[in-house]
Amino acid sequence: FSFLCCCLVSLQQYTTLFQQFPRLCATREALLAKECCPRWEGDGSACGARSGRGFCQDVQVEDQPHGPQYPFSGLDDREKWPLVFYNRTCQCAGNFMGFSCGDCRFGYFGVNCNERRESLRRNVFHLTRAERIRLVSYLNLAKQTLSRDYVVATGTYREMENGSNPMFADASVYDIFVWMHYYVSRSALLGGPGNVWTNVDFAHWAPAFLPWHRVYLLHWEHEIRKLTGDMGFSIPYWDWRDAQGCDVCTDELMGGRNPQDPNLLSPGSVFSSWKVLCSRAQEYDNRGVLCDAKEEGPLRRNPGNHNHDLVEQLPTSAEVEFTLSLTNYDTGPVDRSANMSFRNTLEGFGDPRTGLGNSSRRGMHAALHVFMNGSMTSVQGSANDPIFLLHHAFVDSIYEQWLRRHRPSPSQFPDSNAPIGHNGGYHMVPFLPLHRNREYFISSKDLGYEYSYLLDANQRLSESIHPYLEELQGVWPFLLLSALLGGVVAVAIAAAILTGTRRYKKLPWLHVRKWKHLFALPERQPLIWSSDKEETGHPNYQTVM
Repeated sequence: FSFLCCCLVSLQQYTTLFQQFPRLCATREALLAKECCPRWEGDGSACGARSGRGFCQDVQVEDQPHGPQYPFSGLDDREKWPLVFYNRTCQCAGNFMGFSCGDCRFGYFGVNCNERRESLRRNVFHLTRAERIRLVSYLNLAKQTLSRDYVVATGTYREMENGSNPMFADASVYDIFVWMHYYVSRSALLGGPGNVWTNVDFAHWAPAFLPWHRVYLLHWEHEIRKLTGDMGFSIPYWDWRDAQGCDVCTDELMGGRNPQDPNLLSPGSVFSSWKVLCSRAQEYDNRGVLCDAKEEGPLRRNPGNHNHDLVEQLPTSAEVEFTLSLTNYDTGPVDRSANMSFRNTLEGFGDPRTGLGNSSRRGMHAALHVFMNGSMTSVQGSANDPIFLLHHAFVDSIYEQWLRRHRPSPSQFPDSNAPIGHNGGYHMVPFLPLHRNREYFISSKDLGYEYSYLLDANQRLSESIHPYLEELQGVWPFLLLSALLGGVVAVAIAAAILTGTRRYKKLPWLHVRKWKHLFALPERQPLIWSSDKEETGHPNYQTVM
């Protein structure tokens, strides 16, 4: 009841987000000034400057060349992010973070951001029933709660007349993240219907894939904590190694299959009522426009009924182990053609059996997206499906394993000539506050979280039996009461037998000898074979027992 009340209260409020386009920075005045330095409510100063939390400063962008995959300059709003929109933002000090420096860096908590804590991301199947219910409820709460502090862009800077005519739309907490994943991976609009460049993606098919999604999950996790007040919440992961199907596709978790239409979700799942947005990439390209953040129909999923020429099966343990064995983070042109590249193989364009790039089949991360055969299959619209979070949490855990096993030098992350948006010093699109790619080429433990299956053996055992102990905690009073009642019944039966025995001895007409001859039958076969039979080597009942 208290959890339900919390959710209802939260629905009536609006939440503060970290990501791009704070409402205070989406005004005509802010866009024309090209400045996003909101006041921190704690002291009323821009970026919390009076309290030493941060300062409004010029944005410094890298000047290293990018690769040849994107041959344009000055045509896309994401180039040299975020300079097209803002050239001054809050630069936070110490452990402070956020668009106004009002929050804490990942892994830090407390009013002054000086409390260091480590969160644990757990296997979704090791959650208790109550925790699984809470997970689904939190997801749905985020989908239904409108963000008051953030908006999403529905037009390019040129369409906004260089800031004179702001074009933004409201979105829910969950859909802010859907839009972000769309925006970072969309085609470049070169002007006019159909005039687009598709071979560009600021978060996929190149080195920033893993750091970008790591930051994405960290922000999403943080927003759920703020929305619900549950500071102990962590994203669970789905370990899909050797899975024969979509194990999480049940109404208790991410939604089962609709018996009337296999492309839709079961009406028994809350996710069957969800509407997707930013899922029609081809339509936007044909029209030469951005997604308008409007609803575009129900969430779709038909796992297993995909193109089997593209994906044969879900990734195996052997394929994961081969991927982890690759010693180079990225190689060659650091794109889809990279050979023996850990990043390219984990992302899915490197063959997980040979390590060769430009594979005709999709493996690892990409294989699961294809397997889901629905909203998840589109790169731009994949975050509409909540399975996206569980899937990418496990992908991030494999990234973490690789970092711990190989301990790469920072120089392994390319500083130049990577596809646009993927150099080490590039600011991740479309995050505000700003993050550089190379800053997340570090262990998760430095960012305040750990994965349960990467714990030592004793800790893993403790974590795996946790849900069962939790369930027992809820039923132990019943078990104790049952044991007590069972004991009372046993004592009563024993007393009755003892009393009956004593009375039986006093009733001679009940003695067996007086009645035996009336019911005796000739015994033609002994019930237990004789010792003579044992000598023949054939088994008797005692031997069998």
